[in-house]
Amino acid sequence: MEATQLSLLPEDKQIPQQSNEKKEVLIRNIPGLRYKENYITEDEQSQLLAQVDKGLWLKDLKRRVQHYGFKYDYKARKVNYDMRIGELPEWLKDISLELYEKGYMPKVADQVIVNEYLPGQGISAHIDCEPCFQDTIASLSLGSSCIMNFTYKLDKTKKYPVLLDPGSLVVLSDEARYNWLHEIPIRKSDMWDGVKYPRQRRVSLTFRKVIVG
Repeated sequence: MEATQLSLLPEDKQIPQQSNEKKEVLIRNIPGLRYKENYITEDEQSQLLAQVDKGLWLKDLKRRVQHYGFKYDYKARKVNYDMRIGELPEWLKDISLELYEKGYMPKVADQVIVNEYLPGQGISAHIDCEPCFQDTIASLSLGSSCIMNFTYKLDKTKKYPVLLDPGSLVVLSDEARYNWLHEIPIRKSDMWDGVKYPRQRRVSLTFRKVIVG
């Protein structure tokens, strides 16, 4: 899934060069955060969304989710062997292996959570369960852009928004994984460099390696 120069946004919504430069500056402020534009193509996004929509959606939360590999208990913030669903399906296993082989993850992920965000939905500021998952977490964005805010847990004045484009990959490790909260604000559009980006349906695929003691 090599990157290609494309965007799902209309031409008048293309991210200007200065916007990309701004994003790079913001990311450098967060050690351990990696961002890859156009990690997958528009066609690959469509194929993945078709696979996702064949799966069983759970409505435990305000947004719809799917769990693969292991089910994660949001309330207890834990995962164990009793929550193992089974091997990842081939389409997710292929991506997990590719993320490992390309050096984005140090180990092959064995747990994936699929989140669906409709316009007006988001997720509160959090750090992924530390005793549940190993150091590196990778997430693919499908279908729509959104802004993800990163806030330093020891100094809440350090808060940086990063626009996640459709087809992009964001990777959190080291400090970005353990010392920075991440959130998607609840709203129907985002402002980035003076440009308004209306949100559409966005699906994220988040890859993690489970720790089972």
